[in-house]
Amino acid sequence: MGRQKGEAARSKARPSSSSLAASLLPSGATAVGFGGYVGSSRIETSTPITQDADSSFVDIDGELAQHLKRLARKDPTTKLKALTTLSTLFTQKTAKDVSPIIPQWAFEYKKLLLDYNREVRRATHETMANLVTTVGRDLAPHLKSLMGPWWFSQFDAVHEVSQAAKRSFQAAFPVQVKRLNALLLCTDDMFMYLEENLKLTPQSMSDKAVALDELQEMHQQVISSSLLALSTLLDVLTNQKQENSNSELKPALKAKTSAISHGEKLFSVHKCFMDFLKSPNPCIRSASYSVIRCYVKNLPHILNESNIKTIAPSILGSFQEKDPTCHSSMWEAMLLFSRRFPESWTTLSVQKTVLNRFWNFLKNGCFGSRQVSYPALVLFLDCVPPKVITKEKFFLEFFQSFWAGKVHSDSSSADQLAFFKSYQECFLWALQNAERYCDGLEAINHFQHTLVDEVLLKLLWHDYLKVPISTQLTNIDQTQEFGKCITEILSSLFSLNPNLLSSLCSTFEQNCLNAFQQTENNESCENVEKIIRFLLLVDLHAVKKGDSWPLLYLVGPMLPKSFKLIQTIDSSNAVKFMVVAVSTFGPRKVVQEMVHEQIMSEKSKDLSINQFLQYFKDIFVPWCLQTKSCSMLARLDLLLALLDDECFSEQWDSIVLHATGIRDSDSDSDRTFVLANLMEKTREEILKRKVHPNNWHHELLDSTALLIARSSPPFGSSNARFICAVLGGITEDDQTTLVSEDTSVLIFQEISQKLQTFIKTSNFTFIKDANTLLNPDNKQITIQEPKSVLETATFSLQVLKGTFFRLKTLTKNPHLLPSILTALFIIDWEHATSAVFYDTLDDVAHAKVTDRIGVCKSVHDYRCKMDKYFKSLSVDCRRVLGGTLVQVIRWGVVKEEKLDVDQVTSLACLFVLEVLDSLCEGQKEEQILLDQLLKKDDIFSSNASECNQMAAFVDKLISKLGISRVIGIRGSSSTSSSNDVAPPQRYPRAWLAAEMLCAWKWHNGSAMTSFLPSLIQYTKNQDSFLTNNLFDPIVQILLDGALEKTSIKKTSFIGIYPGPHDEVESIEEVFVRGLVAILNMLFEGNIWGKVKAFGLFNLLVERLSLGEDINLDCLKIAPVVMSVLIGPLSSEFGNDEIDPVEGNQIHDVITGWLERILSFPNLNTWESGEEMEDWFELVVSCYPVRATKGMQGFKPQRHISDKERRLLINLLRNQRFHSATVNKLPVVQKLLSKLTVVTVGYCWTEFNEEDWEFILYKSRYWIESAVVSMEEVAESINENSGNFRNILSGFNSVPLKLATNALITFSIFRGLKLKTTESQTENENDLNALRPEKFDAVKDRILEGILRLFFSTGAAEAIAGEGKLVISSSRLSDSHFWELVGSSVVDSSVLARDRAIRSFEIWGLSKGAVSSLYAILFTEKPVPYLQYAAFVILSSQPVSDSAFLLEDASEESDKDLNDLSLRVRFRDEISRFLEKPFEVVDLDLVAPERVNVFLAWSLLISHLLTSPSSATRDKLIQHIQDSSNFAILDCIFQHVPLELCTVNIKKKLSELPKGIAEVAAAATRAITDSSVLFAVESLWPVGPDEMASFAGAIYGLMLRTVPAYVRGWFNDIRDRTTSSGIESFTRAWCSPTLITNELSQIKKANLCDENFSVSVSKSANEVVATYTKDETGMDLVIRLPASYSLRPVDVECTRSLGISEVKQRKWLLSMMSFVRNQNGALAEAIGIWKSNFDKEFEGVEECPICYSVIHTANHSLPRLACRTCKHKFHSACLYKWFSTSHKSNCPLCQSPF
Repeated sequence: MGRQKGEAARSKARPSSSSLAASLLPSGATAVGFGGYVGSSRIETSTPITQDADSSFVDIDGELAQHLKRLARKDPTTKLKALTTLSTLFTQKTAKDVSPIIPQWAFEYKKLLLDYNREVRRATHETMANLVTTVGRDLAPHLKSLMGPWWFSQFDAVHEVSQAAKRSFQAAFPVQVKRLNALLLCTDDMFMYLEENLKLTPQSMSDKAVALDELQEMHQQVISSSLLALSTLLDVLTNQKQENSNSELKPALKAKTSAISHGEKLFSVHKCFMDFLKSPNPCIRSASYSVIRCYVKNLPHILNESNIKTIAPSILGSFQEKDPTCHSSMWEAMLLFSRRFPESWTTLSVQKTVLNRFWNFLKNGCFGSRQVSYPALVLFLDCVPPKVITKEKFFLEFFQSFWAGKVHSDSSSADQLAFFKSYQECFLWALQNAERYCDGLEAINHFQHTLVDEVLLKLLWHDYLKVPISTQLTNIDQTQEFGKCITEILSSLFSLNPNLLSSLCSTFEQNCLNAFQQTENNESCENVEKIIRFLLLVDLHAVKKGDSWPLLYLVGPMLPKSFKLIQTIDSSNAVKFMVVAVSTFGPRKVVQEMVHEQIMSEKSKDLSINQFLQYFKDIFVPWCLQTKSCSMLARLDLLLALLDDECFSEQWDSIVLHATGIRDSDSDSDRTFVLANLMEKTREEILKRKVHPNNWHHELLDSTALLIARSSPPFGSSNARFICAVLGGITEDDQTTLVSEDTSVLIFQEISQKLQTFIKTSNFTFIKDANTLLNPDNKQITIQEPKSVLETATFSLQVLKGTFFRLKTLTKNPHLLPSILTALFIIDWEHATSAVFYDTLDDVAHAKVTDRIGVCKSVHDYRCKMDKYFKSLSVDCRRVLGGTLVQVIRWGVVKEEKLDVDQVTSLACLFVLEVLDSLCEGQKEEQILLDQLLKKDDIFSSNASECNQMAAFVDKLISKLGISRVIGIRGSSSTSSSNDVAPPQRYPRAWLAAEMLCAWKWHNGSAMTSFLPSLIQYTKNQDSFLTNNLFDPIVQILLDGALEKTSIKKTSFIGIYPGPHDEVESIEEVFVRGLVAILNMLFEGNIWGKVKAFGLFNLLVERLSLGEDINLDCLKIAPVVMSVLIGPLSSEFGNDEIDPVEGNQIHDVITGWLERILSFPNLNTWESGEEMEDWFELVVSCYPVRATKGMQGFKPQRHISDKERRLLINLLRNQRFHSATVNKLPVVQKLLSKLTVVTVGYCWTEFNEEDWEFILYKSRYWIESAVVSMEEVAESINENSGNFRNILSGFNSVPLKLATNALITFSIFRGLKLKTTESQTENENDLNALRPEKFDAVKDRILEGILRLFFSTGAAEAIAGEGKLVISSSRLSDSHFWELVGSSVVDSSVLARDRAIRSFEIWGLSKGAVSSLYAILFTEKPVPYLQYAAFVILSSQPVSDSAFLLEDASEESDKDLNDLSLRVRFRDEISRFLEKPFEVVDLDLVAPERVNVFLAWSLLISHLLTSPSSATRDKLIQHIQDSSNFAILDCIFQHVPLELCTVNIKKKLSELPKGIAEVAAAATRAITDSSVLFAVESLWPVGPDEMASFAGAIYGLMLRTVPAYVRGWFNDIRDRTTSSGIESFTRAWCSPTLITNELSQIKKANLCDENFSVSVSKSANEVVATYTKDETGMDLVIRLPASYSLRPVDVECTRSLGISEVKQRKWLLSMMSFVRNQNGALAEAIGIWKSNFDKEFEGVEECPICYSVIHTANHSLPRLACRTCKHKFHSACLYKWFSTSHKSNCPLCQSPF
């Protein structure tokens, strides 16, 4: 920013602030102002300033002086800052400090007042105010020099500035007298200052370079302000009252004399101010008018005849002034001038100079100054001399011009009011002052009638009738003002001379008759509406004020003729006029005017009541109640308007009698039509009159209404209208009813029966059955024709729409309202049901019920509209209504057969929500209603189908309402604890939860997938008190139900893991299953703990014993329940921190059970014994084992006593001692297999050699039995091309169940062996009882059997082909078994795998081992550990070498391992996934196809990393490179949230947000471990997070294995945002580990010899390779970028010796080619580069294509030589040359190769 223009460079001695400026001034120095001025005097610098010479300037404050200097700057900002500072300083300093500065301030003050910037002027006055406040009387010596500009500034054109000036003036002179004295004192100085200002020109206002437009604007402001100041000053000084004493009078007289003198001088000098009056600036013209007014008022003697002639044309002809801001002062000047000098009118041409301009002024709406000019018009008329105008012509032109400039609809209300008020005033003034212009009475009358006819009739009334009927508020306001103006003129005319009304009254009558006789159309209706509108305004502004002329002169004379005409023409418009007339003047007066002739003939002046009644009954009632009349509605209005308070009852009786007895029509519909309209009009009349409706009741109305309500179809269009009109209640405020309450009840009862008829004919069962709830007395309902039923329902709905709030008020029959509302809800629900049901049917079926659906839709719309009013019903009404509706909902759930379960339950939930939202106020009422819906004894029946539907309904209801509302929470107690007894009503529907658990499965849901998770999730947010109150009764109900069932179905649980509680689906008894499910979730979710488990254990033990007998029912469920309880009851193995009392009690009970089964016979001797089996199962359930690290190991779950351990080992040995004969009963084998698991897990330390032999023998036996079964299945599938389901349906799964326990036993055994081998404990003989060589043999045998199981299931799936889904699905039922198989396969040795593969190949199935493994890996129904095992086997030896390439391809590659031109052929099982990324890019992120693609690529990358064959590895890498298939990387980064990479790049791995943390950690670990096994192991079950981690691991491994491939993909990315995110991710979480690994490998690699050395700099990420040979040498620096290996390494030659520049560049490019194209370790690339140099120095020629001896990709030497030029080429280089050039010539000599 540059400095301000004109500002000099600041020197060191120049102050930069006010304080510094003061400090730099010499002591006693005089402050000299800008230009050498002090105040207004120039100081001569040649004259020495001494203390004696000018002592008054010695004490000037330096700081004030400095800021005063700044006021002379041109920049307004500088001025404002200086003024602000001065203003503050003036308030802070004393008068003594400030007073010396006043002269200099006065000088600057005058200049600042003329500043262009308004803020500067405003700040100047604020500073002035502070100055005068501080100095006080010290201002007096300087007052005369200040007063002129001070007074002038108070008339600044800017309001804020003028106000600031006035405030500063008042601050100096707070009292008015003092202000006047100051003016008197400084009169001459002020006039002189103003005179100087008026002489100014734009050029003389400033000596600085100021823009011309600014100067002109400043000049105009100065002139206008000076003129206003002059005008005001003359007003003040020449109008002083002579009430003061002589001493005080002299200054005033002197000032007045001086003012007159100056005024005369100014008037003469400025030539009557005519030049200012003609200024183009409106402010100057306005001020000039003010000056002229001042002279006319205060100095009239100055205006001689000559001056008047000069001024008159400009003042009287000022109507050409178009600027509205000048009009106020213009009018003041003109009116005063015209009154003071009336003879001035004769000095000019009035018509030309004044009137023509005046007419134009009026026609243009006073050019926008309506509110200023219109009030002045009547004053102007009074000022115009009569002799200068022609009376009639003048006034007609005046009113016509005035009317031509009338306001429009877009004008403001104030403008409209001013116009009509002024017009009225001027018109009345002209009439009232007619004698000024006319001589004699006749002339006056003629003049007045002429004005009335020409103005009132032809202008006002004529235009009024043209004003359209509008609904816009502004138009209505304007019309009302218009009509008010006419009305008030007529009232004034009546007061002035009633005869003046005659012409308008006759015109009004003619207008009315013409309008009545017109054919009824929009135009005629609008004409009548205009007349009615005027009549209403007459009523408002004349009749209500007591004026009699409207009836006597305007309306009365035309009524007889009009009524006769109305009776003949049947015009509703005419009748409407009569209605308004009656409402305005009263019925009796109007009737009296109508029959005026008859009354006059009877010589009676007034109409008596009897005569009025007679005319009413004989004439008006029959005429108004005619049925076939176009004007019937208007006639009814007239009939009701004629009702008089004195004879109301007689009139109403005659009306009802006639209306109910009409017989002049052919049908009752006409009579009903008249009655309906009459009652509707009557209701309007009651509201208008604000009378009680009881006065309008009539017995005939009651009977007629009841008769119509009970009528049968067809219903007339007016039937419902009539019923609604007499009942009332269309709105909540409508309490007007015309029939008695008893009649109302009977009518609504009839409506209820009609609705029941409609419901009875429904097509849906639950709707039809609901009729029994509405008709508890079983009244006979007549079923009509379908069409009649629809008409009846429509009629009933129409009645209810108009009478609902009347129905609410009926209290005599409390069941009526709930019954009708229930019917409405039911019909509404039929509408919803129909929408669901008929949506699935064809159009023909839908067409048959279209009409009925239409009726239901109408009811639905009405019910929704009235929904907000239902909660205002009484509690009892809502209770009855809700109870009925929930019963209908229950019936809908279980009875409706036309809808499926999902449709029924969805509709039922919708209905429940509607009922709760509509009827329930608060939680209490909602729970009461839900109690009625979910009745304990009714909701779940014995019918399985109904039970399923009800469970589905409850489940869906929970999803809508929340489980807390459905189960029935009724508040909580903040003071209660978990030990308190639960209140019985806390959860009143705990039984419902138990029923849902028993129902178990229902449509689209189950207890495990929907109900229990919702229940558990809810309780996690509650305190323990509420949780116990909920679950205690549920568990109690389920336990009691399980024990009460005598016919419990026995469930056979063969496996020990998972326990029975983990296989809840296998439990068939509903109560046991529900009990196990809820207990399992309670303990696993830590909602219940050990205390609850111990309580249930005691309860179970208590229920197990019935005195000395055993409760067999309890014994049957005890094993299952104990399998759940034993976990929370047990401590970890080896952890003795257990409550002694409870622990001993549990051990004692279990020990007792063990002793009981020891007393049983040996298992091998069993033939039957269900009770013994139950005891055995109970004991086994007390010794659970659990898996650790997935399925890789098992350990016991509880701590047992030594006694238990001894009893268990004795139980096992008891079976071993009697094992000479094998009992093959399934139950025996099952129990024995479980016993082996338990004893190995809990008693292995007590085993001897015989025990281990028995355990391992039995385990091998059970596993081999499973192997035989599975191999039989594989052979059957191999031999049969179909019928796989039949093969599997005959499969016996018992061997797999037994093998499951055997695999658990074997897993524990291997874990114990490993544990004992690794840590030599004190108990060294624990496993030494079994010889190692025998153990290894048995272990390998068992593992071989497990591998055979593994390969056989894979082979079955591979052979099945398209039926593989059947095979993979069959494994799911035994998923735990296959998980154990997979776990053992992963831990198997290479030797065991090789033997199993050889054995499998000898088997001779159609699919080999590799195909079997791929079938498992890419199965459609995954078993996680089984797939993981397949991946492990495929990625390791001895399978990995043959897992990718076809055998013929491998043989072909053996011909020339280095010939990369040979095509790679992958196995079909994996090639389809390696080539599929293009297709899966658009698939879901967890789609199975995408998972398989990731698995295939991870297998390939892992193989590249571990492949022992360098040639095969290079061949695969080259194939990947050449295919340019980068889609896999696109797929990978679909799982990486790149938007999080950039913002979190500097965070640690532990600080990363979810979503990116898993990916980053997986990528880092894959690079570190050089493996993705950890990601594959955790991949299943597949989810977004697991896939993201897997993608990160693959990317990390690809960066390490095929960096050049990844780099090629990255370089092709064109989206900068994407590439930036990828680079940020790589740089932050991949590159650091990669760089560290690369540098470590280079350091460890043995690359150095006598010619070659390598040094590594980890801090700089650099590698320096130095190659020396003889006298030559070269140093190459390899720098690894921060985003290695996404970005290529940089290679630079830092030193060379004895090497030509060409060779140096070639070697540099060679190194760059090696390190950048190397897919592998950087150390390997450097080693190959060194070998390349060695070969070159050995004399091997380089390849002319790549300029390298050793090929950068396959590391081969140039071997293919050209027959012509003899140069040798790499085969890969030559192949690429031929393929890209599309010819087979030598690259050098171009001869055919």
